[in-house]
Amino acid sequence: MMRALWTAASGMSAQQTKIDVISNNLANVNTTGFKKSRVDFQDLLYQTVKYAGTPSTLGAQVPTGIQIGHGVRTVATQRVFSQGMYQQTDNPLDVVIEGDGFFQVLLPDGGIRYTRDGAFKLDADGRITTSDGFPIEPEIVVPADSLELSIASDGTVTVMRPGSEEPERIGELQIVRFVNPGGLKSEGRNLFTATAASGEAVIGTPGLDGFGTLAQHFLEMSNVQVVEEMVNMIVAQRAYESNSKAIQASDEMLQAANNLRR
Repeated sequence: MMRALWTAASGMSAQQTKIDVISNNLANVNTTGFKKSRVDFQDLLYQTVKYAGTPSTLGAQVPTGIQIGHGVRTVATQRVFSQGMYQQTDNPLDVVIEGDGFFQVLLPDGGIRYTRDGAFKLDADGRITTSDGFPIEPEIVVPADSLELSIASDGTVTVMRPGSEEPERIGELQIVRFVNPGGLKSEGRNLFTATAASGEAVIGTPGLDGFGTLAQHFLEMSNVQVVEEMVNMIVAQRAYESNSKAIQASDEMLQAANNLRR
């Protein structure tokens, strides 16, 4: 059986994976804080028919060998943590991180997750939570009689209360960062979890030691560029078609060999 059949099949499979990733990027083009993914490929093993440097006649050496590849494989789907566009809102609970960092989210099981989605809400107890009702960490409770909520660039949260002329500080938004954010595991719902590859979360104050600053009344939109994804889709589609043509050509060659007569 011709190796080209299996080589081209691996190419089709790889391009199908790329289309799957592109589709997910496009589906989340309007998802707050979403970070697009890209696919990384590697070539497979090579069959060495002749080694480079093999002795030839009269003491000469073969300058180049003969190696035949066996296709391609998907080696990684990497998150790209470039900054997304900002959208201004009138909601005081909308917060964007300008630069490096993630918000911390406390799950019901006590686990900590991380997000770039700053579309926060208030629950029945006045806690600042995500859209799923998970409170941020550390917990911040907004008094029920608050008249105005302010979030400073360094994460300081203050409110104005009836009869008071000075804002009252009720907490501080902390953010974290990772040595390798690409190693974070996506869990859906705009949440990430730390892994051995990402390293431990480093907690810091916004605006200090390389951490990003916060901006109230803004949301970070998806960093997906529709035009770029459409071009990538066309490239993947043509590569898929090219590999299918290679399979068709190999099949026709096998058919010609089968039809030989003595």
